[in-house]
Amino acid sequence: MHGYNSPDMSAPFSIVIPTLNAAAELPATVNALLPGLEMGMIRELIISDGGSTDDTLMIAEEAGAVIVDGPKGRGGQLHRGAKAAKGEWLLFLHADTHLAPDWVGAAAIHRAEHPNLAAAFRLSFRAKGIAPRLVASWANMRSIGLNLPYGDQGLIMSRALYDYCGGYPDQPLMEDVALARALKGRIRLLDTHVATGAERYEKNGWLRQSLRNFATLTRYSFGADPEALAARYHKG
Repeated sequence: MHGYNSPDMSAPFSIVIPTLNAAAELPATVNALLPGLEMGMIRELIISDGGSTDDTLMIAEEAGAVIVDGPKGRGGQLHRGAKAAKGEWLLFLHADTHLAPDWVGAAAIHRAEHPNLAAAFRLSFRAKGIAPRLVASWANMRSIGLNLPYGDQGLIMSRALYDYCGGYPDQPLMEDVALARALKGRIRLLDTHVATGAERYEKNGWLRQSLRNFATLTRYSFGADPEALAARYHKG
């Protein structure tokens, strides 16, 4: 593990990762950030924790991360992490989402050429088989066609744009959809990918979980309460 708090205050990116008992996945996620540290792109790593009882916080401390504590709920955790961030640019990343080695170049190009846009990564799963590839392909088409990437694709944006659109809402589910809608089409898809975990898909089945995700999005789009949606979603 490496120290991710840079003494170089001109390094542009604050990395914000929400965690809750993420000890099994967090080391690989943090290590995938290393090219950005070596290239002077990372100012700080912020772990916004929601009450972990495993070794998550120990791992975060060993990595030299800034730790922000608060109630669990991804929207609130992302909101608090962003509030603590000091970088000119923000990279939001789920704890089980691993960046590809070429992420630094893609982020640097986006920062230089598209400062007024946000950007998400193309999605892939670490699971093997045709079902993961199909679900990832649909996610990438949705990201382009509807300008609606989900949080497991990561999100890059300037602090100025984040503040302008109001940032992540403090809600337990669909916080990624809320922010994407607030950005009003100002999201582009990068030419590199992330590899994310597939635990819920593997537990519930790829088709069933995909249908559940679509149903949750539909209910949210018609005004369902995020608290009620979260309670229903996390039963599965």
